[in-house]
Amino acid sequence: MLIYDYLYRRYNLSKIMAPRKTSYFGIGVEYGLHCLIYLIGLPDGKAVKVRDLAEFQQISESYLAKTFTRLEQAGIVQSIPGPKGGYRLLKTPEEITFLEVAEAIEGKTPVFICHDIRESCVLFGDETPAYAKRGKCEIHQVMAEAELQMKNFLNAKTLAWLAETVGEKLPKRALQKSTNWFTERIK
Repeated sequence: MLIYDYLYRRYNLSKIMAPRKTSYFGIGVEYGLHCLIYLIGLPDGKAVKVRDLAEFQQISESYLAKTFTRLEQAGIVQSIPGPKGGYRLLKTPEEITFLEVAEAIEGKTPVFICHDIRESCVLFGDETPAYAKRGKCEIHQVMAEAELQMKNFLNAKTLAWLAETVGEKLPKRALQKSTNWFTERIK
């Protein structure tokens, strides 16, 4: 649960604030990670079209195209031009981390931005006392530490790990059907 959601419910802020309706990572990260799996192990010189990835996952082709443009700009995938073109991985699945994909798609916006409101108080008048400015803001420190832990965790998860984990869950028949579906389209 995000701190915003906790505070919203804990202090019944519904009368003064709207509930947050978005997650920290948007659907583009989910689309990107799911679709990157299908680029693993492509034969040399072969690529998968965004149209095929979008059709397979039943998602918006135009949105996925924008997602793959960002992945290409980050050096995660390579665009192959031409009628038989599409995308292929530019790095090995072991080198591509969840963090790298998320930051390529969403950017590197911090989870929390401290506005140093600790220096603003009606009791201070025109001059903020030195004790209110001393050291780092404790709230900022906690949020920065939480963000660092999240980034370290996401950096430890790779596309190879995801493919292996998904592969263990799916029946072999379903994996073969997926492989066959893409093989038909990249001939």
